[in-house]
Amino acid sequence: MSVTTRRRNTLAALLAATALAVSLGACSSGGSATSSSSKAPAPAPAATATAMSADDGAASGAGAGMSDQPFGTACAAVPKDGAGSFTGMAKDPVATAASNNPLLSTLVTAVKQAGLVDTLNSAQNITVFAPTNDAFARIPKKDLAAVLADKDKLTKILTYHVVPQRLAPTALTGAHRTLGTGDLTVTGTSPDFTVNDTAKVLCGNVRTANATVYIVDTVLIPTS
Repeated sequence: MSVTTRRRNTLAALLAATALAVSLGACSSGGSATSSSSKAPAPAPAATATAMSADDGAASGAGAGMSDQPFGTACAAVPKDGAGSFTGMAKDPVATAASNNPLLSTLVTAVKQAGLVDTLNSAQNITVFAPTNDAFARIPKKDLAAVLADKDKLTKILTYHVVPQRLAPTALTGAHRTLGTGDLTVTGTSPDFTVNDTAKVLCGNVRTANATVYIVDTVLIPTS
């Protein structure tokens, strides 16, 4: 083999080696890019904003839940636990729930006398303005006894305390058709509500299984 031929072979080998090195470098660079792309990407701003919005919504819901709680000075007299507590009353229909509340025993007696227990317990989504024992006590005994003995008149009075829809505190102000004769009117803003300009709400937004109850300090008398 001539010197010229050997030089050509050597040059060809060098060129081949250089090409191989370049090829390997390119492969190595491609592998690094693949590895980098396999890493979890940072959260996009939109995703982060969505997560923050969800957290804010949860916090807002918790705040809204607080506004659904019973309110009023007489709420402190409601038992803390048992069937007569707010939690216990929420499990029972309204007439049964009222029978477990010590503030409402006279009302329950009147409801039984009028034969309205089943009517109230089977009704759906009603609001009851429930006079306390003290409210009934302010009626002269003779007059109260006469009303309790007159089923028709007693029924008109008691059904006048019932509105055929659930009224949240935010919807309480205004005129509302009752199950009895005529409408009743609520004025004021939470927590200071008055019914027919005479009855003060002492403990409101009390939930039962089928009703929302507003405990009042005066028996409501229909005008007709």
